[in-house]
Amino acid sequence: MGAPDFDAELDARGLFCPEPVMMLHNRIVEISPGAVLKVVATDPSTTRDIPRFCQFLDHELIYTGEEGTEFVFFIRRGL
Repeated sequence: MGAPDFDAELDARGLFCPEPVMMLHNRIVEISPGAVLKVVATDPSTTRDIPRFCQFLDHELIYTGEEGTEFVFFIRRGL
């Protein structure tokens, strides 16, 4: 299965905890409920932090993957 289509993107490459999740929190409210946000990050802690963010705030993590040194997440915004 390939990566899903997305409506918006957040580039968090080069940032370290807690910046990627702080930026994600700000960016996800800018998209419509049900829309998909693609997040690209280089901090390994995002593999733990972003799934927890989605779980606690009722967003759907629909895809995670690694592309070289980058971590890619697709998140469907909840209500």
